[in-house]
Amino acid sequence: MHVIRQYVNDNRQRFLEELFELLRFQSISADPKYKEDMLKTAGYVAEKLKSAGAEKVEICPTEGYPIVYGEKIISNSLPTVLVYGHYDVQPPDPLGLWHTPPFEPTVRDEKIYARGACDDKGQFYMHVKAFELMMRTNTLPCNIKFMIEGEEEVGSGNLGIFVSENKEKLKADVVLISDTSMISMDHPSLETGLRGLSYVEVEVTGPDRDLHSGVYGGAVANPATVLSKLIASLHDENNHITIPGFYDEVIDLSAQEREMLNKAPFDEEEYKKDLKVEELWGEKGYSTLERTGTRPTLEVNGIWGGYTGEGAKTVLPSKAFAKISMRLVPNQSSEKITKLFKDHFESIAPNSVKVKVNPHHGGEPVVTPTDSIAYKAAQKAIFESFGKDPIPTRGGGSIPIVALFERELGVKTVLMGFGLDSDNLHSPNEKFDIANFYKGIETIPLFHKYFAELSK
Repeated sequence: MHVIRQYVNDNRQRFLEELFELLRFQSISADPKYKEDMLKTAGYVAEKLKSAGAEKVEICPTEGYPIVYGEKIISNSLPTVLVYGHYDVQPPDPLGLWHTPPFEPTVRDEKIYARGACDDKGQFYMHVKAFELMMRTNTLPCNIKFMIEGEEEVGSGNLGIFVSENKEKLKADVVLISDTSMISMDHPSLETGLRGLSYVEVEVTGPDRDLHSGVYGGAVANPATVLSKLIASLHDENNHITIPGFYDEVIDLSAQEREMLNKAPFDEEEYKKDLKVEELWGEKGYSTLERTGTRPTLEVNGIWGGYTGEGAKTVLPSKAFAKISMRLVPNQSSEKITKLFKDHFESIAPNSVKVKVNPHHGGEPVVTPTDSIAYKAAQKAIFESFGKDPIPTRGGGSIPIVALFERELGVKTVLMGFGLDSDNLHSPNEKFDIANFYKGIETIPLFHKYFAELSK
């Protein structure tokens, strides 16, 4: 541990400057106008993998954005860890809510503020620097492979094809991912499961053009009003989702499982204070930790229609739209849930409008084993680094490729994240604590050490 901490201390400023350079790339995969930035980011990642000591570094083309691959194979007799991360980021909108420019990393109160600081540039770059550390100190105990993609924030549409066509290249004993969070630096944790995802966009059409709301209001259905009513009907008075069949495959946690889950440190008043809300909302009969990690949800991610510019324009809109995501739990199928939503939403629409449901992307829920060699290695690494055992938790987010890796490569994943739930992922003023960044670089080499030892 002394060697690890010494190397990190000796290179702290350089590590930070390199991360800042990475964060300045506007690698927004959702917007085609940032294609050049995406390609430059992939090149930067490849360059840093090479300088850290990786061999066979490749920028692998796909039908979308490239995947950066690199490896260091010491011996075929040693276990192999496949590190996954993504260099694309969410759009920074709304820009007006950022306190500082989203692509000009700024440090305030020992926190890095920038889009991608935590999700996932800061977190995957910990692995690059931890790899450099092991190479420079001659302490790399196992083989290591990197696969850093550029389409995670838009559903990883081309990753499945790449993985299927490169199974030998990607062959490994475990996948290691840092794209999740822990409870806090005082309460380190390991996520043991992730929810799946079904993402759709709905379109409600009324008249064939925008109408004068005074002349036609009261005589023609307003698509924005109809859409609002349809969305409101998707939850009942107990905030239970009303889509028929939605819960058919959901298995409730046992009383013991619920008790264990709710032992995780959680201060509801502090939670509300941080979010600046007076009251929490959710499915009746479940705690906040259960609602955000083990129960399926349905949320509106965006809604629009009609005139939304400055001032007033009295129109009855021709169309209204919404983007909706559903987080899924084990046994639920994203394909089935998407169909259930589509069938239900179309069936409850009045004849005064036309409704179209367009599926975007999805992913399957996963539960990772807590009795595997890899999980035990992560436990030991965190105990040595933090001085206390990690608390097992369930993540509320989705990383669809975890199920893909298990299906295509036949390997399980360890979710060893160092972000915090309060890091404003996908929101303005995304941040990553500098202390967490360095702690990740310190802890990751210990995972490799114990994984190699326990695999013998």
